[in-house]
Amino acid sequence: MELSKIEPFLEGKTILITGATGFLAKLVVEKILRVQSNVKRLFLLLRASDTKSARKRFNDEILQAELFNVLREKLGANNLNSLVKEKVFPIAGDISIEDFGIENSEMKDEMLKEIDIIIHSAATTRFDERYDIAMNINVLGASNVLKFAKRCANVKILVHVSTAYVCGESEGVILEKSFNFGDSNIDIDVEKKVIEDKLKELEAQSLTSKEVTMAMRDLGHQRASLHGWPNTYSFTKAMGEMMLGHLKENLQLVIIRPTIITSTYKEPFPGWIEGVKTLDTFILVYGKGISNVFLADPNTKPDLIPGDMVVNSILAAIVAHGNNKSYQNHFIYHISSSKINPLKSGDAKLFMFHYFTKNPWIGKNGNKIKVKEITFLSSMDSFQAHISRYYWPLLKVLQLANVLTWYYLIDGTYTNLKRKIDMDIRLSKLYKPYLIFHGSFDDSNTERLRMTMKECKMDDELNFDPSCINWEDYFTNIHIPGVVKRLA
Repeated sequence: MELSKIEPFLEGKTILITGATGFLAKLVVEKILRVQSNVKRLFLLLRASDTKSARKRFNDEILQAELFNVLREKLGANNLNSLVKEKVFPIAGDISIEDFGIENSEMKDEMLKEIDIIIHSAATTRFDERYDIAMNINVLGASNVLKFAKRCANVKILVHVSTAYVCGESEGVILEKSFNFGDSNIDIDVEKKVIEDKLKELEAQSLTSKEVTMAMRDLGHQRASLHGWPNTYSFTKAMGEMMLGHLKENLQLVIIRPTIITSTYKEPFPGWIEGVKTLDTFILVYGKGISNVFLADPNTKPDLIPGDMVVNSILAAIVAHGNNKSYQNHFIYHISSSKINPLKSGDAKLFMFHYFTKNPWIGKNGNKIKVKEITFLSSMDSFQAHISRYYWPLLKVLQLANVLTWYYLIDGTYTNLKRKIDMDIRLSKLYKPYLIFHGSFDDSNTERLRMTMKECKMDDELNFDPSCINWEDYFTNIHIPGVVKRLA
């Protein structure tokens, strides 16, 4: 199969990227500008009140990010600013609204005429998001992006960034297959009605905004559990895929399903990360000496993939599908590591222990924090039993001591311990589906895509082969230092 290199393929193309201020979208923008500055236009959709505000958000939150330092050094600050001014067009919009709520009709018409490629990465990734918000962004937002794409006169491909965990709490080998409307007896119209009715019910009760938020979060969890998903995030992302599959017709659609995304492996430099992600929460909690007991099965294999490899897979899919009409209209790729380069949970905890033993965190008092070896508890029952045995009795003693001393002597100690217990329980419940996961992701489609890139001698430029990762080196020299530097 004959494919062009990434540079000539992207040359002269107009690309729309949603969720422009997100971690992955920033990486996509940086990579495109670094490897092919001769794109025609990059339309970046982001939330803002108007074009001026959108441009300011782009400059403040994207262009000034450390991520762009390599490109800034390569081109020079002035040349980079000139390139951005010529090629990059931040658009104020909201995917939860039809046509993204774009008010500038002239700009919208230009987009509909020019856009060749759409990369849809906008999403709310909070696991316990309000159900109405998650529905609007992850489900209806995906539908709105698809409808817009179908109106674009020259669009060649829509790439939708999903998550491998749309599978829920499945076990065994999870195939790269699509969802169909009606899977798990889900009716999206019914779910929308449930949300509408609940909001009316809450409004009638004259609750505070915080109480409404908690009720809508609970509703999301209840509906997800009812249909077999562990949280609102994976449930709504699955419904979003259903909408796309149902409405796509002849549009060239690719769905990228990454597993747990971590810091960059290589590009534009190792260890860049933004926003605390699943694994990073535990790294921070452990390194700061807050806890060394976590809910996790030492026999499972957490599936991690660096962010730059996800971006490379997106661009590889665009090149492959855009150049070869024999590719199916609807393809799904698991971007994962556990099949060809599995990481053991037991090894990950040793990497963390060794790193913070050699590089201890410095506390607010200036003292080094000495970490203990990590203890994994492989079920919620054993985790709750551990809390009950070691923490609740001490908490009760402190509570009594507080009363006897009129909350004068050790109220801070009690409060800190209570906060620590609450955090441990909340994190364990929130991340349980990923810490105790007994499935593995088939990546047959992804392997064929990797082979295509290799045949075309693009596998180095678009590397998304996790077999090259040495996990000990990645954890100790790239990822943990990146988390400590950028997320602490």
